[in-house]
Amino acid sequence: MTACLTTRAPEVDIADLVQDDKVHSSLYSDPAIFEAELDKVFNNTWVWVGHTSEVPESGSYKTAFIGRQPVIVSRDRKGDIHVMLNRCRHRAATVCEGKRGKVKSFVCPYHGWGYALDGELRAIPKPEEYQGVLDKKDFPLVRLRHETYQGMIFATFNPDIQPLEEHLGGAKKWIDLFMKQSGGYPLKVLGDHRFRFPGNWKIQLENTTDAYHFPVVHKSFVSSLDDQTSKIFDFLDGPGFVEDLGNGHSVMVMIPELVDLDANLDAPIPERFKDFAAELECEGYDDAQVRRLVRAVGGSGFNLNLFPNVACSMAFFRVLRPVAVDETEIHHVAIGGDGAPAAFNQLRMRLHEHFQGPMGFGTPDDAEAWERVQKGSRAGDREWILVNRSLGRLVTSPDGNTAGSVCSETGMRAAYRKYKQMMTA
Repeated sequence: MTACLTTRAPEVDIADLVQDDKVHSSLYSDPAIFEAELDKVFNNTWVWVGHTSEVPESGSYKTAFIGRQPVIVSRDRKGDIHVMLNRCRHRAATVCEGKRGKVKSFVCPYHGWGYALDGELRAIPKPEEYQGVLDKKDFPLVRLRHETYQGMIFATFNPDIQPLEEHLGGAKKWIDLFMKQSGGYPLKVLGDHRFRFPGNWKIQLENTTDAYHFPVVHKSFVSSLDDQTSKIFDFLDGPGFVEDLGNGHSVMVMIPELVDLDANLDAPIPERFKDFAAELECEGYDDAQVRRLVRAVGGSGFNLNLFPNVACSMAFFRVLRPVAVDETEIHHVAIGGDGAPAAFNQLRMRLHEHFQGPMGFGTPDDAEAWERVQKGSRAGDREWILVNRSLGRLVTSPDGNTAGSVCSETGMRAAYRKYKQMMTA
């Protein structure tokens, strides 16, 4: 059973609030606009809900959200993945509260209705009371349409939406490149951490392809690096770029030499990874394996924004969840290689913690900036947010897409173009 469930919001006229070079501040603060976004955007497109490695075997599950609607991602006894509303068909209680785990079934804690891993209703206490008024086969957990690409699981409430691969379009090339950072092993989620900031979800959406803020906000991160690495992150005047990939997606290439992690494997091993390379050699890995793992361990040299809620960001997944007009939850998902050397995954975790972790150098500074944007956006009721940087210096990429310099706001304009299309449909 697949259903299209939406919560209708008040009609909001967005047409004049999103222009080619600016968006109105009310997009951050108007509750009516936020409610409309949940309906018109999150309930009507492909939304990232997980990675297949998070549900590796029969009985595995994880919980997620599409907008504000809770869902369960599960793998049944046949090995098939399902995405279902986390809501009992009896009285609406959630049937699963864990973040992830392994179960034999889902049981409602309120009245004990039991559901199989594929959502089928299997057990009802005192079934005789429902004789002639209820047939269990008519009341499974509501299943959503879902599709996967490169292990990334997307779900939608819109049964008529285009296939996922068409939706991803030009972003597929970059997803394929991003997946190379597992060093020749299947990509695996190593863990995640979550936090909330008092700001609108679009503030974070904008951040992923905004290189302009990097030397200002992330001074402490750059100061924590060795000289060789800090030079790599001095990219504002470099050959990088931001490219509009269509459908709201965009890519920001900061370090072009790290776009394809299978290339330049004969390059000298960076000083900061020499101890790691030596450890791999001691464990018996040959030179080709060592070089591939060293090349992959630091992640890709780009951020890929997939509208509306997930980014493949250098070396991790960043997932946003709109909670309220002025509150957003962020999941930073650490990734590594399934079966890769322990030293590889350990180093990836340490690098993740260095920037993205709650005690890292990057995330707290970003969150402070996002909070200030939300606070400042309440000043004045006729003010605009500018997204016009590099509008006069755009080029056509080799793939035929619009592109600008690495510090351009091309990615933001791409997202708002799709946003406006959906909000005015």
